[in-house]
Amino acid sequence: MNPVFRRDDPLPPGEVEWIAPGVRRVICNNPGPFTFRGTNTYLIGRGEVAVLDPGPVDEAHLRAILAAVRGERVTRILVSHTHRDHSPGVAPLKAATGATTLGFGPHMTPASEGEGGDHDFSPDLRLADGEVVEGDGWRLTALHTPGHCANHLCFALEADAALAPPGVLFSADHVMAWSTSVVSPPDGDMADYMRSLDRVAARGDRLLLPGHGPAQDDPGPYIRALIAHRQEREAAVLAALRASPGPVSAVELVRAVYGPALEERLVPAAARSLLAHLLKLAAEGLAVASEGGRFRAG
Repeated sequence: MNPVFRRDDPLPPGEVEWIAPGVRRVICNNPGPFTFRGTNTYLIGRGEVAVLDPGPVDEAHLRAILAAVRGERVTRILVSHTHRDHSPGVAPLKAATGATTLGFGPHMTPASEGEGGDHDFSPDLRLADGEVVEGDGWRLTALHTPGHCANHLCFALEADAALAPPGVLFSADHVMAWSTSVVSPPDGDMADYMRSLDRVAARGDRLLLPGHGPAQDDPGPYIRALIAHRQEREAAVLAALRASPGPVSAVELVRAVYGPALEERLVPAAARSLLAHLLKLAAEGLAVASEGGRFRAG
């Protein structure tokens, strides 16, 4: 089963989209193959505002956030995870507003072992799974959803009817409507990611507001399709591993799993995803890791 992606997102960078009376979105102008049109920054509340994911250090985006809350006060800056397209913008926003910063914690993988991590961010207050952040007429519950990033949080919103409808989840990079999420070891973990997908699927949310791209307003079938897609990919990895005459690397499996039509520029990212599957299979005893980052069927 292939998920149906949504890539229609006409909001220009720097402009404000009112998703609900108490929820706004501003896009940073940092488009790319992993960020789509840019990082979504969310403004939660009215009067006293929480900012979720200020994005990278970007002066134009900082000005757009501050313009969007002119006449209001930013009291909290929330971080879903410490990738460089989400958390470096915290420092200049904190300097401009004096707001308290909150997140699961610093990046959990050493700089020498990970890709794309922001190792400078450390929150003023750490949020454990299930902890609540409250504002005027709203509350956010932090949900630890590792997989894409080890310290990844989604935030479940409960709000007065005048501010937001029920069933809103800020899903950050865990579930996005425009694409599947990157799971790149060692900070990314496929087993964790699948468990986190199951957790979110069981919630029954009505609207997912992701870290990149448009909202997903039919989460149930979509998340089930994401789960099925990953399961089918894992089955293809295992089949290719069993068909190989000897130990192979993730890169060597790319064409067997993705097919010859995959663009060459996408091979490195595909190999990272296959490595995540291989490590999961090895942990389950279905594959065996050998020297040089190679694997054989278990």
